[in-house]
Amino acid sequence: MLSTKDLKYQMVRRRTEKLMERFVGLYKVRKIISMNVVELELPSTVKIHLVVNVSRICRYIGQVEGQRKEQPASVIIKGKEEWEVERILNKRRVRGKNKYLVC
Repeated sequence: MLSTKDLKYQMVRRRTEKLMERFVGLYKVRKIISMNVVELELPSTVKIHLVVNVSRICRYIGQVEGQRKEQPASVIIKGKEEWEVERILNKRRVRGKNKYLVC
């Protein structure tokens, strides 16, 4: 993954720097030039030099088992997509609307 620290001028469409991703992409290392420098396989849309310092890249680590919540399968009833609820765990009122925590 490549650091966005020096890519800020390319990511102009992002709303704020605070909400921008710290690292982007999953790019392969084409060649190790020295201990501190590597050459990456970058797409043509990324307008930076292919050779970057190792401090600008990091290894991708996948998510921990159970960290990503999977959406339950939906059921189509009368042409509308709906979900089957086992039970309601909690209810709260947010801005005049009821929100439910279900399982």
